[in-house]
Amino acid sequence: MLVELAIGDAYGAGFEYAPEQVVRAHNDLSGYIEHPTHEIPAGHYTDDTQMSLAIAEALVDGLDWTPRVLAAKFVEVFRRDPRSGYAGGFQRFLESVADGDEFLARIRPHSDKSGAAMRACPVGVLPDLDEVLARTRVQAAITHDTPAGIAAACAAALMPHYFRYDLGPRADLGRFLTEHVPDAGSARNWATPWTGAVGAPGWMSVRAAVTAVTAGSSMSDVLRRCVDFTGDVDTVATIALAAGSCAADLPQDLPDHLLAGLETGTYGRGYLEALDARLRAL
Repeated sequence: MLVELAIGDAYGAGFEYAPEQVVRAHNDLSGYIEHPTHEIPAGHYTDDTQMSLAIAEALVDGLDWTPRVLAAKFVEVFRRDPRSGYAGGFQRFLESVADGDEFLARIRPHSDKSGAAMRACPVGVLPDLDEVLARTRVQAAITHDTPAGIAAACAAALMPHYFRYDLGPRADLGRFLTEHVPDAGSARNWATPWTGAVGAPGWMSVRAAVTAVTAGSSMSDVLRRCVDFTGDVDTVATIALAAGSCAADLPQDLPDHLLAGLETGTYGRGYLEALDARLRAL
């Protein structure tokens, strides 16, 4: 899961809110590209993956699932490996806080954007659906304590859970999410196909990810579809590939050169693979 979501994040980072002509010209999976204006090197992941690592590490290490512990984890993973990709205000916030206590004291947790959803997928490996929802609400409320923000995170976490535990056919994923996740206002129905550019609200990224996963013929096709939407496509691809990696009927055909081209630093491909193995063992 973590390797796939990082590939989706790193590939999508080159196209995030890029002009449509850039997407049409380069979204062929032939390799990672650098964003026209961002300073993220090709093949490097962004905040989507880094915050997913915080959640995954908290799970496999059996940490207390409390706002204080999780906030400390968010600070830890950023400070050990500072990187671009976060929203500007939140990046400056992470650069300025020393620990989880200061994080909680200063955060304004009223966003409906995608931060809580993009990091939620690792929670979906847990076998109990109610526990998945309960833990996801806790982590989401730290930064996105709004009905729409929490709903988007819960839907994102249940996507890999649905496939990992074979809870129905891939085509019924949206129906399953609509049944188990509270309405997110504008989201209305998770099964409604997404079209057009994906904006900042988290429910948009999740709806687009559901559309890509259910319509895609393979993981490569899912990744292309995610980026073709345009807009916040790295988040869409992060969520969709995390879920798709758990779908038994979805050919796992991501190009070898995307795996080989994924960053290989201290917290790069090797670290992701090792943490993935621990996550699968839960």
